[in-house]
Parts: sequence; C-alpha cells; structure tokens
Amino acid sequence: MTIIRRYTYEDIVPMTSIWNEVIREGKAFPGETEMSAEEAETFFESQSYTGVAVNQDTREVVGLYILHPNNIGRCGHICNTSYAVKSGMRGLHIGEQLVRDSLAVGKRLGFRILQFNAVVASNVHALHLYERLGFKRLGTIPDGFRMDDGHYEDIILHYISLV
Repeated sequence: MTIIRRYTYEDIVPMTSIWNEVIREGKAFPGETEMSAEEAETFFESQSYTGVAVNQDTREVVGLYILHPNNIGRCGHICNTSYAVKSGMRGLHIGEQLVRDSLAVGKRLGFRILQFNAVVASNVHALHLYERLGFKRLGTIPDGFRMDDGHYEDIILHYISLV
C-alpha cells in the first residue's frame, strides 16, 4: 500500500535520487542538471506543495510530485506539476495516485486549472493516464523536446479544470 503525503526533511535524499534518475533518463523533464540534496531541499521547499508517495510497509519513498503556479498575476490561478516515480516502482499505479493527489491539493490551494506544458509524445503511459483522468489536449508543439540522445520529439500540452 502506498500513501501520498507532504514531504518532510527526512525524505530529501530519496526524493533527490528519484528526481535525478528522471533527469539522467532524459525522456521527461526539461532540466538537464542533477541536483545535490542541498539544492533539492531548496527546490522542493520553493514549491507551493511537494508530495511524496511512500510505501506504508517499508517506509520507502517511491515517488513524488511538485506543484506550483504555471504563471503569475492574471494567470496565477493556473498551476503546473511534475511527477517522478522510482524506476523499479513504475507500472504500479503510483503515478496515478500522485496525479489524483495533486488535483485535490491544487484545488485546496485555490488553483482553478492544472496545466501540463510539455508531455513528451513518447510518454504513452502518462498520455493514457491523463486522458483517462479527464485532461484535455491543448495542442502539439512539433519537436518541442530534445531527448537525451539528441533527437527531438513532440510535446503535448494538456489541462484540466479543478473547479
């Protein structure tokens, strides 16, 4: 059984490891530079909310998400999220739990819309999940994401109403 909760200081090292794993894979996050635990602590603290997925039996952090405004001012009611699941734990619906939790937290924090700016077209599992959960596709940016091996793939923008 996996629970989703707000992260704590004790979670920083495993969270950093999971985040950096996704960075190294070069297939989903736009960032290219891994973070130290100290940098990650500052980064995770700067978010509107950072949640972790924790295996209740082992107490292992197996995933996380960050939630923050997508823009400022008149567009500040739109939030954005990023999700990361430990590679050995993928396919166990942890990502779905993280997304569902982020929808509830975003609404609780007063956001009206959740928008994804860059879902890589080859991330078919994420695309199917978002479609199943009711996200709407806004459009495609051809060659919007440079993969780790140097080739480019389309990115697909999505949104869902939180009200």
